[in-house]
Amino acid sequence: MTTYNAPLKDMRFVLHDVLDFDGHYAALPSAEDATPDVVDAILEEGGKFAANVLSPLNSTGDAEGCSWSEGEVATPAGFRDAYQQYVEAGWPSMTQSPELGGQGLPESLGTVLSEMNGTANWAWSMYPGLSHGAMKTIEAHGTDEQKQQYLSKLVSGEWTGTMCLTESHCGTDLGLLKTRAEPRDDGSYSISGTKIFISAGEHDLADNIVHIVLARLPDAPAGTRGISLFIVPRHSVNADGEVTERNAVNCGSIEHKMGIHGNATCVLNFDGAQGFLIGPPNRGLNCMFTFMNAARIGTAMQGVAHAELAFQGSLAYAKDRLQMRALEGPAAPDKPADPIIVHPDVRRMLMTQKALAEGNRMFLYHCARLVDVSHRAADDESKSAAEQELALLTPIAKAFMTETGFEAANLGLQVFGGHGYIREWGMEQNVRDARISMIYEGTTGIQALDLLGRKVLGSQGKLLQVFTREIHRFCQSQADVPEMARFVTPLAKANKEWGELTTRIGMSAIQSKEEAGAASVDYLMYSGYVVLAYFWARAAATANLQLDQGAGDTQFLSAKLFTARFYYERLLPRTRTLAVTMTSGADNLMDLDADHLSFQ
Repeated sequence: MTTYNAPLKDMRFVLHDVLDFDGHYAALPSAEDATPDVVDAILEEGGKFAANVLSPLNSTGDAEGCSWSEGEVATPAGFRDAYQQYVEAGWPSMTQSPELGGQGLPESLGTVLSEMNGTANWAWSMYPGLSHGAMKTIEAHGTDEQKQQYLSKLVSGEWTGTMCLTESHCGTDLGLLKTRAEPRDDGSYSISGTKIFISAGEHDLADNIVHIVLARLPDAPAGTRGISLFIVPRHSVNADGEVTERNAVNCGSIEHKMGIHGNATCVLNFDGAQGFLIGPPNRGLNCMFTFMNAARIGTAMQGVAHAELAFQGSLAYAKDRLQMRALEGPAAPDKPADPIIVHPDVRRMLMTQKALAEGNRMFLYHCARLVDVSHRAADDESKSAAEQELALLTPIAKAFMTETGFEAANLGLQVFGGHGYIREWGMEQNVRDARISMIYEGTTGIQALDLLGRKVLGSQGKLLQVFTREIHRFCQSQADVPEMARFVTPLAKANKEWGELTTRIGMSAIQSKEEAGAASVDYLMYSGYVVLAYFWARAAATANLQLDQGAGDTQFLSAKLFTARFYYERLLPRTRTLAVTMTSGADNLMDLDADHLSFQ
């Protein structure tokens, strides 16, 4: 089985040194409690909970799975107790507003904690993880009465939340949904319909589940403009916020799925369930994006989690597993064979995992920092700038991190060879659990269309230019540092090409929108590799500076520089192929008649 230990040294390096979270928290309104000592204490305690409580339940939860009986779901053994420990320790309320019973710490600290929990046990982490989006949606769009009824229990973790979008006939195309909302005399609504693929939709961890549901009002316009948003609790709630009778929402079944067996993926039947409108009528999809954007950053985190877990497991195995001799001669002559870590191809796989896990961690924490600013900055200009950068980076983060996280998970299995393919070591579970990440919260293709079509071309390149200028300024700041030339020169070149490729695709898209669709996924992946190159260059600059000053752990910093070099020489060159494929046109995809695709 896999075991997880939080990579605290790397987390601290990213937070304190590369991204200067100390300065960020010092300047952030109402974040004065997030001192370096407090941050380190949270990392220590969060790491212990993840390693000692959640990690041992990962493989057992996968083997046992969830069970369904007469509409109720039982989670695997140990999950409920772990959740109670999580609530009693106050973790759910850490980043929530003090007015709601929270501790008021920055949301980015919650991201770090969630990464640890998710890497240790992704299936378990989804139960509390989905509650954050429900809280944010109610906080942003709910009435004062709704906030009073629901938020304090969600903040404490006594209740959990879900998002209910998908129906069997419509996945991403929510304009096709059929769930109905009929007005009642008391101002509430009767919600009727069936939702599928509802993660954590039914379970035994909490006393109540607050569903955030998309449905149509009578006479609503067709398509996405006719969707409204509703709060539908599993159990009704009185004016004092106390649970009363069971609402008319029940779990019809749970999915038998490829991975994340410890999390219940539910079919939910709403049979005239009492619901409450949240936000304006027919503006539900706009309100739901509060939830969905938070969930997309959370799913990006899943890519980091699976890459880190794969790396930790395969590194330990590669140091221990004996097989063949090193090509230059025996590395361990006192043993019958050498550990496989001496072989170049095993090193290639390990270094790819390490570069992706640590590079995407920097990217993830940067996004988390932007979330802090967008929600807490004292001035509107800073908030707006952070929101715009997040608009650009969120689809890249969600798709690129999950695609490369899945790649790293597969490499973890490959390092183990045949042993990776059996359950004993946990690598095949990591692959199965990782696979969903590229699908839910918008597939890679959907994220790519959002990035290229809406965010980049839709803003006439303005959102992209803001970020490419940030990279340009960094390159200029390092131009006179000899040790940084190997990073800054290729980064500047790729950054310039990023803009040029955007212009080229944009010109083609004027003639045919299919050109943008055909280029979009390759464009997103290209963007992800350039973004990671930027963060690896920042890590290299920080490591070089600390080495020059005689500060920090020399071995750790030297490994950082080596990993940055590996990324630039082995992974960043993937952009060369992507530049060719994204500009090859839509004809090689679309000109063959669909009827001729058949193999018969």
